Amino acid sequence: MPNINEIATSARDNADRLGIKKFDIYGSTVDDTSVQVDQGEPKQVKASNRSGVTVRVWNEDNTMGVTSTTDVDSKGLELALKTAYEASFFGVKENVPDFSPEATIPIPNESQDKTPQAPVTELINKLLLAEKELLAAHPAIKGVPYNSLAQRDIDRFYLNSDGALRTESHSLASVYLYSKTEEEGKKPRSAGAFRINHRLDNLDINGCIKETADKTISHLNYEKIHTGKYRVVFSPEAFLSLLGAFSNLFNAQSILDNQSLSTADDLGKQIASPLLSVCDDGLHPANIGAESFDGEGTPTRQISLIENGVLKSFLHSAGTAKRLNAQPTGNASIGAKVSVSPNFYHVFTTATPEQELSLETAENVILIDDLRALHAGVKSLQGSFSLPFDGWLVNKGVRTSIESATVAGDFLELLMSIIYVEKEVELTPGGVCPKIWVNELSITGE
Repeated sequence: MPNINEIATSARDNADRLGIKKFDIYGSTVDDTSVQVDQGEPKQVKASNRSGVTVRVWNEDNTMGVTSTTDVDSKGLELALKTAYEASFFGVKENVPDFSPEATIPIPNESQDKTPQAPVTELINKLLLAEKELLAAHPAIKGVPYNSLAQRDIDRFYLNSDGALRTESHSLASVYLYSKTEEEGKKPRSAGAFRINHRLDNLDINGCIKETADKTISHLNYEKIHTGKYRVVFSPEAFLSLLGAFSNLFNAQSILDNQSLSTADDLGKQIASPLLSVCDDGLHPANIGAESFDGEGTPTRQISLIENGVLKSFLHSAGTAKRLNAQPTGNASIGAKVSVSPNFYHVFTTATPEQELSLETAENVILIDDLRALHAGVKSLQGSFSLPFDGWLVNKGVRTSIESATVAGDFLELLMSIIYVEKEVELTPGGVCPKIWVNELSITGE
């Protein structure tokens, strides 16, 4: 892929030649290598190099056309600009997307130097060793059906005809392990863990092995649970997966499309317990894949969504910000329709709880480790959910795995029912979050 300055120069030259006055381009290149293993043998090796750009062009009537291409040499850009210009005459007439007013604001370029990628043989050997250690952790663990060790290099850029020019690069390495048990007369039990870092050398594979083994072993001696109302503790990953399922709550585009649990007038309204605060913080130090700008070139930043239970902000693109008289937040991705999505959640508390709670002293609480079937069990516009989960019944620090059960409730009621937010946060793929205690939820056992 040509470098960013070559692409910018070529785009401007082609636009001048075609008589195009207003355009922008967002592009990325991803160089990806991942391996999987099965019972001591390499199972799959995948390597890919994907690059592409999205080109938007505005015509003299200020309607916009969009096209995407993987061909970013001079000829490819010329064709993309020409196609987008022709498409612009069929573009929407109302609420036409525009440049972000913050696309030309200087931002510190903290791009990390990309790490040289390790050979595939090294990835395979590390993952084979991880599988071997996991299988040796307990006689009941018979397989690691889902596993992956991956490394990735990412280059991104944004430029427009007003002079905006942004670029960044970084490397990522990640490992995922998910083990399964087999015991005669018992149901298979399983659990998984995930780790991510900038460099393969610094990736905590041993920590991933230990967490996977400990969780899996803790599920071996399981019991049925009675249907009823229980005090529930959500693990960081479980709470963030639920928060993500109802992210329309903060999404300005969803609000404008009437596809949200919120309305534009809800800012300043108490929607959660005063113990809960939530930020979208794309630049959080724990966010290994942090991006300093979004698809419109808007700098990413910390956005306070919920502050002591009060709804403080929505996530915006340039277009939604203009329509709701706000500022873009760095959460947009460009395309035929600009979409808005969260970057990286940070859940915490600044309020003093009425009581300190602990799993070491609590009696008969449900600790939910992992929520499943979110695609089927969440009604995001009604606010309701009914989801199977993996977890434990905890009684004064003693954990008993739950054979199978479902948790159900209303998300907005759940937010108001939070009675304790622990201090210690954990890193998950979706953000950083502590354990969240909810006063009462319906649990359906077998």
